[in-house]
Amino acid sequence: MAGVVGIVRDGSFRAVVAEREEQAIRASRRLTRIATWEGAGVLPASADPRYLLDCETEDEVISEKGAAGTPSALRVVRAEYSRPHIAHASLGPSCAVAEYRDGRYRLWTHSQGIFPLRADLAAALGIPQTDIDVLHMEGAGCYGHNGADDVACDAMLCARAVPGRAIRVQWMREDEFAWEPYGSPMVVRLEAALDSAGRIASWTHELWSHGHSTRPGGKGGVNLLAAWHLAQPVKAARPGNPPLPAGGSHRNAVPLYDFPQQRVTNHLVRAAPLRSSALRSLGAHANVFAIESFMDELAATVTADPIEFRLRHLQDARARAVIEKVAELAQWRPNEEGDGERGRGVGFARYKNLGCYVAVIVKVVVAETVRVEQAWAAVDVGQVINPDGVINQIEGGIVQTISWTLKERVGYDREGVTTRNWDDYPILTFGEVPAIEVTLIDRPELPPLGAGEGTQGPTAAAIGNACYNALKVRLRDMPFTRERLISALV
Repeated sequence: MAGVVGIVRDGSFRAVVAEREEQAIRASRRLTRIATWEGAGVLPASADPRYLLDCETEDEVISEKGAAGTPSALRVVRAEYSRPHIAHASLGPSCAVAEYRDGRYRLWTHSQGIFPLRADLAAALGIPQTDIDVLHMEGAGCYGHNGADDVACDAMLCARAVPGRAIRVQWMREDEFAWEPYGSPMVVRLEAALDSAGRIASWTHELWSHGHSTRPGGKGGVNLLAAWHLAQPVKAARPGNPPLPAGGSHRNAVPLYDFPQQRVTNHLVRAAPLRSSALRSLGAHANVFAIESFMDELAATVTADPIEFRLRHLQDARARAVIEKVAELAQWRPNEEGDGERGRGVGFARYKNLGCYVAVIVKVVVAETVRVEQAWAAVDVGQVINPDGVINQIEGGIVQTISWTLKERVGYDREGVTTRNWDDYPILTFGEVPAIEVTLIDRPELPPLGAGEGTQGPTAAAIGNACYNALKVRLRDMPFTRERLISALV
């Protein structure tokens, strides 16, 4: 075909190298049509994350205090929450340039870890690391581990087949959605017992999730997509899960609230039908969403104001301060009621239980869909070095979390991923971005804590709580789509 200078065939890895981009696209589509492929057909029957409940797990009690069991004389409340597979959905697909000349490789990449990438590339190609020079370049933002490392391996394999030429490989949009590592689905089950004074006497948190790291540099193998499909494949590394105190799947699973009795259990599922890895805030998004939604459910059970109910279970002065500050900022009215269309809700967390404190209140408008009309946030990051930078991080985190919570999920069936383009994976549009007001609590005597991922959990919970305030129906499964809203109302 016109412009084709090489065809790469190594095991089940196929690539076409051409002079121009449109020539490469035309040739790759031809190759896809004429090749014979065998599908695995091993995915769950649906994209419901509850398939995790039937998987083999590694169980670990990560927090326990007080006597075992639930006090029998107290009122017990239970609930279950979930989030689906979520894509990084970089606006620009993953890209790399590689060159093989005089026995050495040179690679230009937007990988987030060029040294672990170089080590995995050397293992995949069976060459010394010293034969590879890796240069970092700016790429599209992804807030985690997307396909940047994988496309770098693709480029290296193409460069090896066509030496002496710089080969640029950019995934198509379909490649990015179908093959990138996703944020893991999660299921969280909560149970609490309430005493006669309206306080939480016991708290049980169980979560199910895949690991949250399949980055290059893993143990026992190579974390590069193409390396698993070569004629001489290199096995995948064991999926990782960052340990506490920061945590991976169990990040923010231990509540910051003061309960006399609690038990938190992490059910880690290592074997995943689809690759999962680091996505902004890891398990904190789902864990805080569940905890803070459940706190509202418990407050409603004892007819307490959601702000006051949180404060009665908090001793941490800085935690209390951000909740009180956001209530002041949003002019919160105790026990305020929604009107059947509009409502407000609150969410709070200290990120990783050792980072920034964030409290968020949102106002939603619910018609055919849920829309966040306004958001307020109070933030304590210790010493504030760059106020504009902190505010930008908080605003961006709120916007991204609104998109996750209302719209985003990866679809698939038994045969493969069905999410392939932006029609299949809608994200928040500019016209849907709410007005956002952020206030900072500066503590110059304390060390800075960072603000990049503190809003994910609180914002998701605030949206769910606001929907309940507006409609008196509880949405526990993200995303809050029109279909789920209708199902909750009928």
